[in-house]
Amino acid sequence: MKKLKITELNRLTPEEFKVHKKTSLIVVLDNVRSMHNVGSVFRTSDAFLVESVYLCGITNIPPHAEIHKTALGAENTVDWKYFEDAHEAVKQLKETGYTVFAIEQAEGSTLLPDLKLHASEKYAVILGNEVKGVQQSVIDICDGCIEIPQFGTKHSLNVSVTSGIIIWEFFKKLNP
Repeated sequence: MKKLKITELNRLTPEEFKVHKKTSLIVVLDNVRSMHNVGSVFRTSDAFLVESVYLCGITNIPPHAEIHKTALGAENTVDWKYFEDAHEAVKQLKETGYTVFAIEQAEGSTLLPDLKLHASEKYAVILGNEVKGVQQSVIDICDGCIEIPQFGTKHSLNVSVTSGIIIWEFFKKLNP
């Protein structure tokens, strides 16, 4: 087996990416403080053709060297918007026909393996602050919560890891 060179991967150019059909998914970051996590979300969003990333509250916005360090330029290919508050983002998403899920451990949450999606619908997922998670007042206006099953001693995953798992699962289910 021979490791492929970057030139052999046949990736989209940034120009091709901008016009390519996207996954009907918007990723919302609710007060995510680590710029490395923000950059990682951009990079994963690029890999799986996410429609847009919404940055809310204290979440830093591009251009920034610390975001670029993990995004590696994906902050320039993936569309993004800034909202002062995640409530505004959720309101706009719902007004434009998106089903909005908070990624959170909550009463009545849907376990990720049990999640049913329809390729004809539009979705948004909200990932929260590294310590406090998604604000309860934001959860209250979402259509539901999705929980990643965990089986060890820790009760949470890093935002960047969570985004990778969630985005990949949405990509698979929305692009059969």
